[in-house]
Amino acid sequence: HNGIDFKSILRAGYQFLKTGGEEAQGASTITQQLLKNTVFTDWTSEGSNKIKKIKRKIQEQYLAVQLEKVEDKDTILENYLNTINLGQNTLGVEAASERYFNKSVSELTLSEDAAIAAITQNPSKYNPITNPKDNASRRKKVLKKMLDLGYINQSEYDEASEDKL
Repeated sequence: HNGIDFKSILRAGYQFLKTGGEEAQGASTITQQLLKNTVFTDWTSEGSNKIKKIKRKIQEQYLAVQLEKVEDKDTILENYLNTINLGQNTLGVEAASERYFNKSVSELTLSEDAAIAAITQNPSKYNPITNPKDNASRRKKVLKKMLDLGYINQSEYDEASEDKL
């Protein structure tokens, strides 16, 4: 994509209009999420103001397209991973690694990597300290997806799945 996912925007827009803004669906790319985390940092104060949300989304989409013109996807992903909220305002994977496992991200095991990846979907629900069972369940799904996509093999999956964090 070029910074925005047009099909997802149409789907989310349709859902927004159909429900009068009561049911929101995600349509943001990682590039848009990076911008939300670094440029539009006051987005949580929008509350139920639909006009503010729509205005921000349009600005976010415009800037995402512009950012993709000057930065490669690896740089965008790296910056996103250094700004994402991974629970209790823990910003970035290095901070999460230190907070949850008391070590640098470069020292994490596959199981610990998956535990941090699991948090991204819902930082409160999948916090490994406050909700270890939910995180463990989500961590297994992350590992299974990695196995299915060929990023890890069966023995790596088995070993990481059995790890009791």
